[in-house]
Amino acid sequence: MKQAIVARTDIGMGQGKLAAQVAHASLSAYEKADDQLRSQWKQGGQKKVVLKGESERQLHELSAIADSEGIPNAVVRDAGHTQLEPGTVTTLAVGPAADDRVDSVTGELSLF
Repeated sequence: MKQAIVARTDIGMGQGKLAAQVAHASLSAYEKADDQLRSQWKQGGQKKVVLKGESERQLHELSAIADSEGIPNAVVRDAGHTQLEPGTVTTLAVGPAADDRVDSVTGELSLF
């Protein structure tokens, strides 16, 4: 069981902003998972990986793939209080789900 968080590299988020957006994405996707997935993921140590995304379009495409596979996912839009314009898509979380299911969506991406 794992969760992959895809963070955009094309919008210049600072390290603190990146950390906050990854946390938002992780929690949002977790909340969309059913009780069984949540429990399995928590018992397995809540494994996460952060990956590089190149554009808003890519995040939406990956989200659509996850949706079609029935994998919980969440796209995060920034509120615009600090570094980014309101509504900027920053991250996508895929999972929690079985490793191979998450990899079927995000397996081609590089580590952040």
